[in-house]
Amino acid sequence: MDRTGVIEHKAYARVGLLGNPSDVYYGRTISFSLGNFWAAVKLEPSDDLFIKPHPKHDLVQLSSLDHLVNRLQSEGYYGGVRLLMAICKVFYNYCKENKIDLHKGNFTLSYDTNIPRQTGLSGSSAIVCAALNCLIDFYNVRQLIKAEVRPTLVLNAEKELGIVAGLQDRVAQVYGGLVYMDFAKEHMDKLGHGIYMPMDINLIPPLHLIYAENPSDSGKVHSTVRQRWLDGDKFIIKSMSEVADLALQGRTAILEKNHPKLVDLMNRNFDLRRSMFGDECLGALNLEMVEVARRFGAASKFTGSGGAVVVFCPDGPPQVKLLEDACKKAGFVIEPVKVVPSCLNADDLKTLSE
Repeated sequence: MDRTGVIEHKAYARVGLLGNPSDVYYGRTISFSLGNFWAAVKLEPSDDLFIKPHPKHDLVQLSSLDHLVNRLQSEGYYGGVRLLMAICKVFYNYCKENKIDLHKGNFTLSYDTNIPRQTGLSGSSAIVCAALNCLIDFYNVRQLIKAEVRPTLVLNAEKELGIVAGLQDRVAQVYGGLVYMDFAKEHMDKLGHGIYMPMDINLIPPLHLIYAENPSDSGKVHSTVRQRWLDGDKFIIKSMSEVADLALQGRTAILEKNHPKLVDLMNRNFDLRRSMFGDECLGALNLEMVEVARRFGAASKFTGSGGAVVVFCPDGPPQVKLLEDACKKAGFVIEPVKVVPSCLNADDLKTLSE
């Protein structure tokens, strides 16, 4: 907090490296915070409580009817104001239920983000996560709300708005860095959250991110698979269990710097997703992003549920150069991945379970 009482927090985009989407199915995942993109939220003490619309993402003033319709077709109806309101409600209710006293001061919340829309990089949860950090510091309750619980609060705010998602993205954004997560049913039932184990980010080999400038929607992917899993479909249950196992094997491969194994695991992760969801569900553009990397012997898989791809080029710079040329030709953006170190501070670490 600065001397005027202004609080600012950033939360980063995230990359699901292995195991996604098994987090929604009592599985395991490895994810990391992506420093290339972030959302920032600012909280300023004020007389009234005010949620400030973003000039671009919460357009309420437009130049014409044409402008309005074009904007809705490209960006949809939703900006970040609803996300900020939802986390305020979830935070307040959590504190009330857990007898955490909050002072009566008011504030103004505003946000900004450069996370590309519909790229499966968790843009919504980044806004919510940054806002939660602001609220925690404004009310000085960092030691009273466990770090393990915070991803669930972020997810609950999104659930308020009908956003369907799992915990892994929110864990990566709350913790920062590289995190191995185990969402086994016994942990979820007993603790209400998974077991989250931070790993050394220096173990990650150089990775690249590929995404499209105008991606298709990343939010329609879980649909039939979820229902089939709930209905006891043996193929889905077996496949999802194998996806979860890839994260377990991946943890060992990363710790041992076994890069050939990591290549196999990343590719297998995507192949299993493809077999469960089907090409129509994944979309031609998303499939092409994966294939463009594979043509040059690189490992590639979705960062989330589509819209962006994480790539590992085991043969180094010459392979990367070939891939960059191919992406340019295909109209895709490619850039080196920046991994953010853990963002838990000393107060956060005190809240972690042994």
